[in-house]
Amino acid sequence: MILVTGGAGFIGSVLVGELNKLGHKNIVIVDRLRDTTKWRNLRNLKYAEYIHADDLFLPEYADILDNLSCIYHIGACSATTQMDMDYLMRNNVLYSKNLFNLATELQIPFIYASSAATYGAGEFGYNDDHESIPKYKPLNPYGYSKQLFDEWVLDQENTPAHWFGLKFFNVYGPNEYHKEEMRSLVHKAHGQILETGKVKLFKSHKEGFKDGEQLRDFIYVKDVVRAIIELGKPSSAKGSGIYNLGAGKARSFYDLMVATFKAMGKEVNVEFIDMPMSIRNQYQYFTEANMEKFFKLLPDFKFSTLEEGVTDYVTSYLQKEDPNYNG
Repeated sequence: MILVTGGAGFIGSVLVGELNKLGHKNIVIVDRLRDTTKWRNLRNLKYAEYIHADDLFLPEYADILDNLSCIYHIGACSATTQMDMDYLMRNNVLYSKNLFNLATELQIPFIYASSAATYGAGEFGYNDDHESIPKYKPLNPYGYSKQLFDEWVLDQENTPAHWFGLKFFNVYGPNEYHKEEMRSLVHKAHGQILETGKVKLFKSHKEGFKDGEQLRDFIYVKDVVRAIIELGKPSSAKGSGIYNLGAGKARSFYDLMVATFKAMGKEVNVEFIDMPMSIRNQYQYFTEANMEKFFKLLPDFKFSTLEEGVTDYVTSYLQKEDPNYNG
């Protein structure tokens, strides 16, 4: 039985869909649906059990936990605007420790979501070698919660024989609609273009970067889940550790918008606006995953280009009546 936390969320639901395509239906989805619309992500999925995240370790689910064969821990509070550090300590750190210890006890694969937010302003680079990880200084509480767990994992003497922590960079793709302000700019831009015919981008407030040329490592969610599944295979166990997961090439927000307009068959129309003062001091102008370590383990893995990913997302999902990923 496969456990997927965050299985109703963005990346988690696409992961479950890909597992379904591979014939896996004996899946336990763990999440908190609350009154959000992310329940819609479950409609096309096949799974054996749904468990509320707060109930997972209750006695009535002990038999399920005892019979797990793999844990994909994708669930977390990923809002960079979340300022309740006590909540993040419980939800992102302690909860993750409990799952890691369970996987260690059962000696089953444990794949978890870290984040590029751990790198902070990037003053120490974006390298995923274990020796560098303790020196990173995240800029927000969410990134700090992920950094704490990464460091804790590396301090453990007892671990699952097969485990990976994945530092996701800027992920975009289907099933992210419920994330509100944390949605990718592709999703936001698609709505803006339909409504107004143009997109608003932040001006640059840093020397050396022109307006719209702030750079990010954008990665398509389908590539993310393919990588997760590859790393969950027995053949990858020998490389256990913390890895970057990005496309490995920084592209500008302007490039992202050009790809979106073209996928929609529209003329490019971008308006630059001032960046709010509230985020200027913690805004990242450049992120790019060092993927050398990843490609040593999976040398034949291919990532979509920015244009390929955006075109598929827009034409196969955002332009459809039912935009949900359906495998």
